[in-house]
Amino acid sequence: MDTKIYTVNDLPQAAKEIQNGNLVSFPTETVYGLGADATNEVAVKSVYAAKGRPSDNPLIVHVDSIKMVEKYAQPLSEAAKKLISTFWPGPLTIIFKLKPGSLSKAVTGGLDTAAFRNPNNKVTLELIKEAGVPIVGPSANTSGKPSPTTAQHVYHDLKGKIAGILDDGTSKFGVESTVLDMSTDTPAILRPGAVTSDDISKIIGPVLDEHHKVAKNEVPKAPGMKYKHYAPNAQVYIIDHEDDWSDALVWASKQNSPVGMMATDSRIAEFSIPDNVETFSLGQDVNSASHLLFAGLRHFDDESEVKSILTQSFDANGIGEAYMNRLNKSAGQTHFTK
Repeated sequence: MDTKIYTVNDLPQAAKEIQNGNLVSFPTETVYGLGADATNEVAVKSVYAAKGRPSDNPLIVHVDSIKMVEKYAQPLSEAAKKLISTFWPGPLTIIFKLKPGSLSKAVTGGLDTAAFRNPNNKVTLELIKEAGVPIVGPSANTSGKPSPTTAQHVYHDLKGKIAGILDDGTSKFGVESTVLDMSTDTPAILRPGAVTSDDISKIIGPVLDEHHKVAKNEVPKAPGMKYKHYAPNAQVYIIDHEDDWSDALVWASKQNSPVGMMATDSRIAEFSIPDNVETFSLGQDVNSASHLLFAGLRHFDDESEVKSILTQSFDANGIGEAYMNRLNKSAGQTHFTK
């Protein structure tokens, strides 16, 4: 299959591909998604095949309005409507109970709930309107690998497997949306993101924090809860404390293969970097680091000689919670120790 790169001027053609049951990657403010008609079961199943994604890992449904959600979900609570009016369009995904039979089990992973999002990207909102259907959209990468934040990342992973990629530059946030479960008595955050628990609590009151890894025989309600995610080919090591960097760089200097270093500019400037260590800047702070994390992991994926990546940690507060969630998953919870 010839994978085309579409611009905003090609939007009608991209929408036609969606209507015809084909796959088109689309931009959002978080990462690039892999789009298919959410009402076309065959098309949805082809998303799993293209990504190599387990079939019990549910998909997020992207919509252009609350009206589109209400077509498939059971009546929304007042709390849900408050969240939608506050955070949509934006990086908040909300799980609702579905009207029976309204969406295929291929979308929901076999559950009676589905996750909905109204992305803050004008191009993609126009794509959904032009196609006339909700669009499923997991991250447009090979399953388990770092999520794509540019059209080039998508092309690297999925060229020849999908019809096209709608290019709208680099994603703003760089980590996926917050996932909030509103299908239970007490709302719960299943995946942290740019919309924090504090942000949500200010609107609807206290929420639970349940972004744990689910059991082998348990069906996850949101992406990223069960399977390996965000991992490059090299082993990622988390550097927990500033004092650990000296020891980590001494260790790196003794390795027979090149080592990657992902850290802020100030942290990189603080040390004498060994000749076999390649640095990747995470910018100035946790905000820029969250934006650049996946780009850095993908950078070192292209450097086949790099077998280890030393990566800076941050306090797990605010956007730092999302950053550390993704970093811990990419590292397989592996922390550098002396």
